[in-house]
Amino acid sequence: MNETVNKAYQLAIAARKNSFSIYSKFAVGAALKVKDSEQIFTGCNVENSSFGATICAERTGLVKMVSEIGGNHKLEFVVVVADTEDATPPCGLCLQQLSDFVDQDTMVYLADLKSIKKEMKFTDVMPYIFVFKPEA
Repeated sequence: MNETVNKAYQLAIAARKNSFSIYSKFAVGAALKVKDSEQIFTGCNVENSSFGATICAERTGLVKMVSEIGGNHKLEFVVVVADTEDATPPCGLCLQQLSDFVDQDTMVYLADLKSIKKEMKFTDVMPYIFVFKPEA
C-alpha cells in the first residue's frame, strides 16, 4: 500500500470518529484525494431524524472539497471506512455524486478499522452512471 493511500486511510478512520450516527449507529469515514495535488478531504456521515436529510461521509468530503477549492478537480482515489466485516462500498447516491469528479479508473479503497479490504476501480463499483445530456 502506498504511503498516500495509507495516510488517507488513517484520516478516514479519524473522520469516522466524528460521525453523527445516532439513529443507525453506522459510523462511516471517508477520505478523498485530489488528483495532481497533496490535498485530501475527509468526511463522516451526518444523520438526521428525517433520513432523507442525512449526508454520507463520501458526500461530506466532496462538499468540503468543492466549497474549499472549487469543483474543477478530479479525484485520484476515495477511501471508505466502516466497522463492518465485509467491505462497505459507497451508496448509489454517493457513487452518482462522485461520478462527476472521477475517471473510470479512479481507485476506490474499501476498509474496516483494521485494514483496507478491497481495492477496485470506480467503474467496477458503479459500472453505469447517469449522465445528463441537455438538448442543444
